[in-house]
Amino acid sequence: MISVILIWLYIMLTCYIIGFAAVKAMAGSADFKAGREISYLYAGIGAVTVYAQIFSIFWKVGLVANLVLLFVCILCLICFRKQYAKQLQTLRLTITPGRILPLAALFLLFAYGSSMGVIHYDTSLYHAQSIRWIEEYGIVPGLGNLHSRLAYNSASFCLSALYSMAFLGGQSFHCVAGLLAFWLSVSCLKVFSRQRLKKPQLSDLVRLLGIYYLLNIFDEMVSPASDYFMVLLTFFLVIRWLELSEEREESYLPYAMLCVLAVVIVSVKLSGALLLLFVWKPAWMLIRQRKGKDILKFIGIGAGAFLPFLIRNVILSGWLLYPFTFIDLFSFDFKIPRGMAEYDAREIKVYGRGFTDVTEYGRPFASWFPEYFAKLDGINKIFLILAVSGLLVWILLALWALIKKKKELKDPLFVAGILNCCFLFWLFSAPLIRYGCVFLWLAAVLPWGLLYLRISPQTDRFRLYFVMVCLLGAYKAGAFGRELLDTATARYLVFQKDYENYETISYELHGYTFYYPREGDRTGYEDFPSSPAKAEDIFRGNTIEEGFRDVLHSK
Repeated sequence: MISVILIWLYIMLTCYIIGFAAVKAMAGSADFKAGREISYLYAGIGAVTVYAQIFSIFWKVGLVANLVLLFVCILCLICFRKQYAKQLQTLRLTITPGRILPLAALFLLFAYGSSMGVIHYDTSLYHAQSIRWIEEYGIVPGLGNLHSRLAYNSASFCLSALYSMAFLGGQSFHCVAGLLAFWLSVSCLKVFSRQRLKKPQLSDLVRLLGIYYLLNIFDEMVSPASDYFMVLLTFFLVIRWLELSEEREESYLPYAMLCVLAVVIVSVKLSGALLLLFVWKPAWMLIRQRKGKDILKFIGIGAGAFLPFLIRNVILSGWLLYPFTFIDLFSFDFKIPRGMAEYDAREIKVYGRGFTDVTEYGRPFASWFPEYFAKLDGINKIFLILAVSGLLVWILLALWALIKKKKELKDPLFVAGILNCCFLFWLFSAPLIRYGCVFLWLAAVLPWGLLYLRISPQTDRFRLYFVMVCLLGAYKAGAFGRELLDTATARYLVFQKDYENYETISYELHGYTFYYPREGDRTGYEDFPSSPAKAEDIFRGNTIEEGFRDVLHSK
């Protein structure tokens, strides 16, 4: 726990410095300040994620990457020294014990939760190995030929490698997801303010969902799974966007910056691809204001944020968006064969529907959906029913707002519409709950929540909302408290729980020792490099740095 706290302080320091500078740089000559201090942290985590990906293309992500990051932080402090000094003065005057105490309590609680818990199955299968490849080599051409899961590129793995501190010679820490969970908890605190309890807004309903998600993953956030990164960042994006709308923010800048964060989210997990639809609002604002240079600037920033992800995809697999083969631009000798990539894509889709047999891929929606629905737990069945019916509610609300010229509904309907698109994309691709629970839940809550806030009298709205918060709080807090007490231990007071490791069998290839599991398909982090099965000689040359050919070119 102590190690997690120290790493978190380092992450927050670097992210705040980088994020503050990034916001100032994106704002240009405009006199712009982020409305929430935590926005600088999110801007920083987005910028550092892009940096970690870029660095991994040229070198392993470890000590040198952190030294360069610190050097950039020093340059930022020098270039924006007056702005930083003014910002620190503002913080000193606005921070009170009443604000510090709940934040400190949450900080310690989430640091404790991030120090222990359940290691995700996929973490032992390939997350840990992916992160170690980045720590040891940065990137290797055709790595997906050794194990196809290693071609599942995610920006979150580069970020985890940057802050793993493996270069110190001890364990590889994996606590970034826990920090993002803490940040989201801070963003959700506002829901308990007296003002919000008396007059709830649409963003407060999203905050309640965020709290629900945090309670669900508290014992799992120790794993560096890309699902957690994507969902946690998406919750913040939606909360902040709705908050800006509720505050009637007229500047395009905060919306454009959130769109850059959306680009980063897509590089974390492609299931968030339709979040890019958010770009329509700032784009329209810029067009109306005839700010051609700013349009080009943000297009460049967005493209620059996404380009490292695409480059890593190509190097790892030979495909621009592995395992999807609809864009076929390259013919490298390390390119994963089309048939294998298509099999992988089908396996993801079938697994998301709750099946393990890839031959089930061709089943029509009417055939597989009833079985999928039957396998869902009770609460997600309710969410799915609300989400599907919410599509009709959204259409009716949109028509009513258009006919009655209710301009105040434009922004919330815009947000709800995008989340509906994300929900449908998730449902018809790979609808595994952990892949896109945020889209399912938001598609269920936003249309119905908007309807509720429009038609309910102010007094009834307060009473029903207050009762709902109390019931949800009593139920989840009680269950959470019992689980916390049942699993309480001082074992991880100093060091975080390490990756799980499994018994392996070693073999030699070109002077390197490789590993595969004695049983099952998981190896963990320690035995490196490894794959679920013994690999053939697929070296492109004599060294790992030269990469791996596909099986067909190796024969």
